[in-house]
Amino acid sequence: MKVPLLDLKEQNETLRPEIEAALGRVLDANAFILGDEVAAFEKELSEYCNASFAIGCASGSDALVLAMMALDIGPGDEVITTPYSFFATVSAITRVGATPVFVDIDPVDMNLDVSQIEGKITERTKAIEPVHLFGQCSDMTELQSIAAKHGLHLVEDAAQAIGSEEAGRRAGSIGKIGCFSFYPSKNLGGMGDGGIITTNDENLASRLKALRVHGAEKRYHHRWIGLNSRLDGFQGAILRVKLPHLDDWTLRRRQNADTYRRLFADKGLLDLVTLPTELEGRKHIYNQFVIRVEDRRDELKAYLAEKNIGTDIYYPIPLHLQECFAYLGYKKGDLPEAEKAALDTLALPIYPELKADQIEYVTDSIAEFFAK
Repeated sequence: MKVPLLDLKEQNETLRPEIEAALGRVLDANAFILGDEVAAFEKELSEYCNASFAIGCASGSDALVLAMMALDIGPGDEVITTPYSFFATVSAITRVGATPVFVDIDPVDMNLDVSQIEGKITERTKAIEPVHLFGQCSDMTELQSIAAKHGLHLVEDAAQAIGSEEAGRRAGSIGKIGCFSFYPSKNLGGMGDGGIITTNDENLASRLKALRVHGAEKRYHHRWIGLNSRLDGFQGAILRVKLPHLDDWTLRRRQNADTYRRLFADKGLLDLVTLPTELEGRKHIYNQFVIRVEDRRDELKAYLAEKNIGTDIYYPIPLHLQECFAYLGYKKGDLPEAEKAALDTLALPIYPELKADQIEYVTDSIAEFFAK
C-alpha cells in the first residue's frame, strides 16, 4: 500500500467541473488581478472567520509582512514570537526592520509558552505574534490579556489554522490582525500562492487594501510605500469553490485524528509515541497530525518511507538557530523545548480523503517498527 503525506488529486478531481466553471467566469470577465471573484471571496471568508474585513494578497508570507507594515512596526521595534514555525513567521518581522524576540514553546501544544512572555517585554516591544501551530490556536485568552496590559498589538499567524477556534472564537478574529495562507497543502488550498488578512478594524482594513497595491488609496496617488501583493482572480474563484467544503474537510481530518488515537491505543503504542493534544476550549483543525518520537524519530521516518508512507519533519531547525538569524545572538540550549521538538516531531498523513485502511496501515507499520 502507498500512503502519501498529502494527496490533492481526489479533492481537485471531485471539484473539477465547478473549478473549471469558476475559471471560465474569470476568463470571460478578463478580471485577472483582484476583481469581482476576489471581492466576493473576501466577503465570504470574513464571514467564515467571524471577522469584519478580509483583504486578499499574494501569499501568507506577504500577509504577515503587510500586517507589520499596517501596524507601523519597523526599525527599533521588537516583536515577540515563536522559534518553532515556518520561516515566514520571523522573516516578516525582519523585513520591516524590526527585531524578533523569541519565547520558547509549551511542550504540550508546541505553541508559545505564554508564561514566559511578560519576561521578554521591553520598552521596545510593539507586538506579539503567536502562531496557531499545526491547526490549534494558541492561548489567545491569555495573550489578549497580556497584550492589553502592556499596550501591544496581537498579530495571529493563522496560516495553518483556518476554522480553528479558541473559547468559541475563530482564528483570525481574535487579534488585531489575522494572517492566512492558501498554499495548496493548506486545509483551504488554492492552485498556487495566495493569502488573506483579517481584521475587525476598519481603518486597518483600508490601509491594508492600499498597502497591497503599492500604498495607493487612489491610482497613482501613493500615501504609503507598500507592496505589489494582490490575490489574482483565478485563485479567488478557485477558493470560492472550495470554501463551502471546508467544514466537511475539517470534520474528516478530525475523524482521522480520532482514528489514529484509537489505533495507537489499540496497538499499545501510547508509551512509545506522544500524540497531539487537543486542549480544552480549542478546536483543532489538523493541518498536520504531528507525533513525537524520542530518540528514534529519524529511524521511524526512514522505516515508513520504506513502507511507502509519506511523512515530514516540521521543523528540523528552529528559527533561533537558523544561520540568517545568527546576528540575534541566540545559541543552542537557549530555547530547549523548541530544540527538542525539532528533534522528535514527525507529521503523519491526515488529509480528508485518507481512508481508514490507510490509517491502519500507517499505525501497523509504526507498531512493526517498534516491535523490531
